[in-house]
This record gives sequence, structure tokens and C-alpha cells, in this order.
Amino acid sequence: MPGTVLLLAASPVGRGCLVDAASVLPVLAAVPPAVLSGTDTANVVELADPLEPQAVLTRLRAAAAAPGPLTVYVVGQLQLDRRQRLPHLALARTTPATVRYTALPWHWIREELRLRPSGATTLLLDLHADHETWQWLGANANPLNALDCGRNNAVYGRVAPPPARRTLAAPSYMRALATILRSGHRPPLDALHQQALARTAAEAAGGGAAVGADLVLTGPGPAAGDPHAVIAAAVQAGRHPDADALAARHEGAAAHAYGPASEEALHWTEVRADLAMFAGDPVRSCRAWLTVAEARLGAGQPPQSPAVEAAVDRAHHQWGRVRDTVPARELGAALAALRGRVPGSREGALDHVRRELSRLQTQG
Repeated sequence: MPGTVLLLAASPVGRGCLVDAASVLPVLAAVPPAVLSGTDTANVVELADPLEPQAVLTRLRAAAAAPGPLTVYVVGQLQLDRRQRLPHLALARTTPATVRYTALPWHWIREELRLRPSGATTLLLDLHADHETWQWLGANANPLNALDCGRNNAVYGRVAPPPARRTLAAPSYMRALATILRSGHRPPLDALHQQALARTAAEAAGGGAAVGADLVLTGPGPAAGDPHAVIAAAVQAGRHPDADALAARHEGAAAHAYGPASEEALHWTEVRADLAMFAGDPVRSCRAWLTVAEARLGAGQPPQSPAVEAAVDRAHHQWGRVRDTVPARELGAALAALRGRVPGSREGALDHVRRELSRLQTQG
């Protein structure tokens, strides 16, 4: 099956830039697509210094929908938004004051990749952090938890500290990866990662830089037998009832063991919401996302938390696909009440629900 490769290099324009992210793209582009992907053939999508987070999200969503293996190469810099202090990938127009609106929230990456088949997705990351983000990462016991890319996916790379003042860092880890791959041979991912780290350390030592300061990211992905892999295979085979039944069993077991509002149980409720979407049942999907949002709010999570906002946004999206008037009215009323508490980051979401509800009231 053909692979898909997404090359994303992003950094702010002007004084806020920490790394010359796009400089590595010509080196990566010189690598044959099949070698970048580790498959016989591959399609490559390149994003160089994108301006808008929604544009990146669109390309990421399309790549995540591809049925074959997906490899995502990300080069850039991390910054925290001032309101929620969550990591974002800075884009061309990003400034410290506009991170929430002009940068790509890191959790969007996790959300878009969350139901890909187990073991079918690899992320290779070369990131630099500004001072605030570097301190925030240092306060986390495991950087992979802070930069969560989803339990089904393999993650390799590094996060480098901010460079010296008025110095532009180079994406040396990704350049080392590309140099190794240009030989036409793609070692196993762990070996590729270790070779790239060794080259990066040698380059740093030769340049007089501190060696060993980077945070190394090594997450080989899920173990064999992960139920997510079984569910994903059932979806790909069109066995949607089987996939939902398996997820429902895990949801019930988690609710019994940890409580219905626990993260363990809500995870499986979210999986079932996505499975309903894949099965073409927006009513069931919307209702499940509304349940997740209400449960999270009821557990004390703030309305602006990423998990709550994502649940409401997904409920809103699925509601827009409901064609039957009666369930659309019912779900729309619940969504409007929820939007009053969770407006989300997109302006006009509540007004949109109210307008659509008014239109539905005029229908028979």
C-alpha cells in the first residue's frame, strides 16, 4: 500500500524566529519518497513556513485519512499560549502575544491521528523551544507526555533548548536524518534515530556547543495486540458494528473499574463517537461527543480545556451532518446550551447553532 509523507517546517518571521526550519526541506526533498516513507511508493506533501493553523490542519487531516503508512516530519519551534499554557508549533505569523490564534496547537496533531491504525504512523520531530516552553518541558517528568502524539503512533526526535540570543539555530537532527536517508537506505527507525542523534552530537561538539542538552523523544509505539489496532482493522474492513461492539466492551470495563467519568472510560466513549462518524451515523456521533463534553465539565474540567473544546467542536461538526429534522432539533438544543458554556476558539460558533436552530423550527 502506498505511503504518505508530510513534511512540515515552520517558524515565525522576524525577531521571534529561533530556528531556520525551512532550510532542511531541500535536503529532505532530495530523498526519494519511498525512502522517506519506508514503503515501495509514497506521496509527499510539503508545507514550508505556512501562515495559517487551519491550512496546516487541513493538510494534516487529509494525510491522516490516507489508508497506508503515514510518516510526519516536523521541524520548528514550540511556544506556549499565554492563556492555557499549552504547547503550540509556531507558524510564520506567530508572536508571543498571538500564539493561541496564529500557531498550531500541538493537541490538534494528536486529535487528527488518534484513530489511525496502530503502528501505521510515525512522527520524526526536530523542535526548538523558547525559554518559557523549555522551562515548562523541564517541569514534566516525561517530554513525550507533554508532547502527546497519540498512543498508536511511534515518535522519535529531539527538543533543543533556545539558542543563544541573536543566534538562529539549525535543524541539525533533521538534517542528519535526511543525510542518512539520502544514501537510499532506510534503517529501522530506532537505528535511524540513534544514528541521527550521534551525528547531531558530533556536530554540536565540533561547533563548541553543549552536548547532551536536548530532550530526546523516543516512543516506539504500541505493543502488539493493542485493541485499537483490532478496531481500526474492523473499520477498514467495513465491519462497523463489530468495531463499535469491541469499543463498547472496553468502555463498559473501564467505567466499571474506574468510573464512567474517568479518563479511561471517556477515552472509549470518544473512540465510539469517532466510530459512529466512520459508520456514517452523525446522530450517534454527535450525541456521544455531547456526552463526553458534559462528563468532562461535570468532572470539573474548565470550559477552555483542549479536551472539552475538542469534544464540543466535534459534536458541532457532526450535528452539521444530521439531515433528519427531529434529531437535529433535539441535538441542536443541547449543543446550543453547551456552546453557551464552551464557545471555543472559533468566533461565531454559538450564533451559528442558533441560526440553524431557527431555520429548523420553520421546517415541518
